Amino acid sequence: MVKLLLIDDDRELCQLLNEYLTAEGFDVDMAHDGEYALNCIHARPYSAIVLDVMLPKRSGFDVLKEVRQHYTTPVLMLTAKGDTIDRVVGLEIGADDYLPKPCDPRELVARLRAVLRRATHSAQVQGTTETLQVEDLRLHLGSRGAHWHDNDVPLTGTEFSVLELLVRKAGQVISKDELTEQALNRKLTPYDRSIDVHVSNIRKKLTAAGANREMIINVRGAGYMLTLNDAPEDGENSA
Repeated sequence: MVKLLLIDDDRELCQLLNEYLTAEGFDVDMAHDGEYALNCIHARPYSAIVLDVMLPKRSGFDVLKEVRQHYTTPVLMLTAKGDTIDRVVGLEIGADDYLPKPCDPRELVARLRAVLRRATHSAQVQGTTETLQVEDLRLHLGSRGAHWHDNDVPLTGTEFSVLELLVRKAGQVISKDELTEQALNRKLTPYDRSIDVHVSNIRKKLTAAGANREMIINVRGAGYMLTLNDAPEDGENSA
């Protein structure tokens, strides 16, 4: 059974979601403030975390920052409906996905199963020695690690999935629809900037690791492409 931590200070909502998730086969623990949530996370492993932004004692962003310092556990953020800033910040810090509140429990289950499928796929390929390489960028599929030269590129699980797709099709444009479906395991929805933020994070981390040029370009109206060194960079460079 999938062990899930549900973190939200709305106790009534938590109880309703708990009942629905339990009926769907999840084993749910609940936390209603940031400090208690972190105690739970450090005390035992979870398959996934559902995390509200607005929490007493420690905010959801604070919780997410600490989680990402120690764990690769998939995190789905709950954000206020229409609050694009919270969604972008959550993804930039390291959330795997987000869902606006109030959320449909069926959509929550679908998003959770999507992030869990990515985590399961990661576990299945552990042990393989397969490496993908473009120029000085190397992806180690078994460990889900990335390096530029000998420098570590500290990607989240979702960022690794996005970059793996781009590397496998280096020199080709991949649409946002395809990236969303294959990397996030869900359909692209209107006004969804998840892929844009994940790509932006990857670019920043590659630069920090020593990449001397913008490897991922945005081809306007088409999608993203990981360019080869001798390829012309005639796309738009902003996410």
